[in-house]
Amino acid sequence: FCRKKCQMCTNVIMLVAALLMALSKTARSFELILVGRFLYGVGSGFALNIHPQYVGEISPKKLRGFTNSTVAVFLTLGKLTGQVIGLREILGSEALWPWLLASSGLSALVQLVVLPFLPDSPSYLLIQKSNEEAFRKAIRKLWGEGDHQAEIDDMMKEKATMASTKSLRVLEIIKERSLRWQLYILMTVITTLQLCGINAV
Repeated sequence: FCRKKCQMCTNVIMLVAALLMALSKTARSFELILVGRFLYGVGSGFALNIHPQYVGEISPKKLRGFTNSTVAVFLTLGKLTGQVIGLREILGSEALWPWLLASSGLSALVQLVVLPFLPDSPSYLLIQKSNEEAFRKAIRKLWGEGDHQAEIDDMMKEKATMASTKSLRVLEIIKERSLRWQLYILMTVITTLQLCGINAV
């Protein structure tokens, strides 16, 4: 799937999770909460990888760093919003807690409605789909009319590089000895990130 379709599928997963959470009390089933939490986790895992990729690819080069930093800002904003609406005076009461658990589905619904109107990532259209006409159309829609030749040249170079590079599958990456240390470092950072205390802060 392209980045946009992947995000749409992820939002469907999040909406199903929200629905299960909302119905858990009515159905008197804690299992629905467990399945909903699991689906939220799957959806969040996908979103945290796909969203920065999409945002980075649709941004002009000069704004790429800024737009990628918004991921962390909105992640923190989401945590803050969850804590605020979780107050007893808002949705943290005994009667409303299923709606608190299902509230994450609201952002998924907004994205599901808005995403079809956004173009696919220009680099995806050029590199994976080799559709130069759709690529230029997407650039004009995203960045407006103007001289974007530098970005276009960069993507053309990337396409040429990708053509001569073999894509590795997950098992091939794990078995590849030259990537072993990078993989260890990445796994260590991601694992220990959970222990840094940011959630407590």
